[in-house]
Amino acid sequence: MTDRSLSRFYLIVGSYDWLARLVPLGVKLVQLRIKDKAEPELRREIAAARDLCAAHTCQLIVNDYWQLAMELGCDFVHLGQEDLQDADVPALAKAGIRLGLSTHDHAELERALHHDPAYVALGPIYPTVLKKMPWAPQGLDRITEWRGLIGQRPLVAIGGLTPERLYAVFAAGADSAAVVSDILLNPDPEARTREWLARTAETAGSGAGA
Repeated sequence: MTDRSLSRFYLIVGSYDWLARLVPLGVKLVQLRIKDKAEPELRREIAAARDLCAAHTCQLIVNDYWQLAMELGCDFVHLGQEDLQDADVPALAKAGIRLGLSTHDHAELERALHHDPAYVALGPIYPTVLKKMPWAPQGLDRITEWRGLIGQRPLVAIGGLTPERLYAVFAAGADSAAVVSDILLNPDPEARTREWLARTAETAGSGAGA
C-alpha cells in the first residue's frame, strides 16, 4: 500500500442518524461503529449509510461487521485487534475491500502490517473520555515513530483530538485525524463538525503532516 491519500478529517459515529446529520456538511471520510444491535437493524443501518455516503461522495468505513460489509457491497472495513482474530482477511482482499487496523503497541503494529492494511490507526494519542483505555496516551513522539515504521501507508491518529491539537498531530506525521467524542458530545455537533472541516483544510494548506 503506497497511497497516503486519506481524508485528513475522519469522523466516527455510532448510528445512521448521526451520519444523516453530519455527512451532508461536507464530511468525506466516516466510520460507522455500531454497538449492540441485532443483525436486521445492523443490516438496515449499514445499507442506509452506504447509500447516504455514496450520494455525498463520502468514503464509508464499516467497523467490525466485515461479513455484512461484504454482503452489502461496502468497500472499506475497520477492525480492532480482537476483531482481526475472527476476520477472513483473504476473503476481504479477494472482494476488493480495503482494511484499516487499530494499533496500540509494537506487537500489534507488526501484526497489522502482516495484513497489508490500507491504513494504520494509532491511539489514544491524548487522554480520552470515550472509554476506559488499557493503554497510556501515545503522544506525538509515537506518531512520528509509527510514521517511520509503516512506510507510505496512511497513518490515522485517534484519541483525545481537538481542532486545536490538529497542527501538532499532522506535523508529527499523521495523515488523518479521527474524532468521536469531541463532536458527538459537543452541545452543537454540526458547528463543531464545521470547525473540524475548516481546521483540517487550514492544516492542509500549511504543510503540516506533509
